[in-house]
Amino acid sequence: MPYINNIMKRIPLISGALALSLLFGACDKNFEEINTDPNAILRVTPDLLLPTVIRSSVNQVMGDGWAIGNIVIQQTAKIQFVNADRYIWGDQSGTWNGLYTALRDVNNLEQLAEASQQNNYKGISLVMKSWIYSVLTDTYGDVPYSEAIQGKTAQQFTPAYDAQEQIYAGIIADLEEANTLLGSSGEVVVGDILYSGNIQRWKKLANALHLRYLMRISGRQNVAQAMQAILNDPTKYPLFENNADNGALRYLAELPNQFPVHTYRVGSFDEFRLSKTLGDKLLNFQDPRIAIFARPTAASASSANPQYAGVPNGLDDVAALNYNGGVQNISRVGALYFENAISDRGLEVARGYIMAYPELQFILAEAASKGLISGNSAQSYYENGIRAAFDMVDTEMPSAYLTREGVAFQQNRASELIGTQKWIGLFFTGMEAWFDWRRTGYPQLQAGPSNQNNNRIPVRFAYPLSEQSQNATSRAAAVSRQGADDINTPVWWDHN
Repeated sequence: MPYINNIMKRIPLISGALALSLLFGACDKNFEEINTDPNAILRVTPDLLLPTVIRSSVNQVMGDGWAIGNIVIQQTAKIQFVNADRYIWGDQSGTWNGLYTALRDVNNLEQLAEASQQNNYKGISLVMKSWIYSVLTDTYGDVPYSEAIQGKTAQQFTPAYDAQEQIYAGIIADLEEANTLLGSSGEVVVGDILYSGNIQRWKKLANALHLRYLMRISGRQNVAQAMQAILNDPTKYPLFENNADNGALRYLAELPNQFPVHTYRVGSFDEFRLSKTLGDKLLNFQDPRIAIFARPTAASASSANPQYAGVPNGLDDVAALNYNGGVQNISRVGALYFENAISDRGLEVARGYIMAYPELQFILAEAASKGLISGNSAQSYYENGIRAAFDMVDTEMPSAYLTREGVAFQQNRASELIGTQKWIGLFFTGMEAWFDWRRTGYPQLQAGPSNQNNNRIPVRFAYPLSEQSQNATSRAAAVSRQGADDINTPVWWDHN
């Protein structure tokens, strides 16, 4: 009986096990089919990578421009949490991490394009690669380049830092190749949130960037022949013709593709105000763009005579909050860069900047004034650049603007005039105004009174602290070659 009882007790267990076995056996027959998401992306293609490549890199640079780029170049200033304005920068790893992450996608895009012989996608990948590496090297100096982005393919986790001179040689070579590749294959480019698949405009961007970087290194190398070669052959090297060609990402009114600053808290946005340096310059020129870049002070906004007033850069917290009688008497940054960024006009003005037509004209004006190129006059390029800069922010240029003191072209003041108008035209366009000021010295800027950098305006970011532990040997070699790892060591092209 005990034996029979034991058997009877086990029957439910055996039956349950048999049922489960039959159930899983039946499921196993269709397991792969049942557990396959019909909407899942199983194969990454260039059109899926391209939007992320553009959006992530542009948004990173625009965020850096808001946090430090506009501040250090004295277009905006801070009235609270003023460390950035006093050059107490600390670890600036966000640019490094964000752009190297974007470069992994760029590398994947390039490899996919090569494998499928899609030259248009490869050309675009080379343009984006060149621009991203230029921002990295202009921000930090020598950086990983030739051995970078090889952790997965070559198990290279401690890449060497390349000298900036070699990085620029690679950037320029890639832009030359991009110009050759673009338009040489017939695939339709999908996922292009910058130019909607217009390959000719990508070629124009490649060549405009090429001229930017030739000018960047012009204090170190003779670039006259290379610049003239581009201008001499517009069929081979098309260039921006107007603002319609701008390499500037147009954001949308809907999330998640809105202008990045639009989503900030009001308090965070209001920490940033118009810099007195830029405000005084615009007021002196009677330049109506001040109404785009800033707004009348709160104290005067509803009066018959609204006033614009900036705050000096580099004040301590107490001095900044109390300047000019308090924050009600200091202009906030323009509404088109915040709450009105999703308005029709805001969508035209608040864009993600890679490069635009006004900058190209100022580059050509400088090149012509220095005898690096022949053709149009420096004055012609300069005045075209000013007109285009007004147009880019949807503002009518006053009829007498080009003849005003401090604006009217004079060959003996060409560098100062061009540099100043270029600086104004580069308002909130990422880090480019800072890079260019370091090269030219225009406009003439002074560190703020409470700065913590011995009255010096920084000329680079220090390397991320994580590199000291994760890539110490390569970093040390770069520091030995380049100079002390601090914010005052100039990069290679800055040794003029």
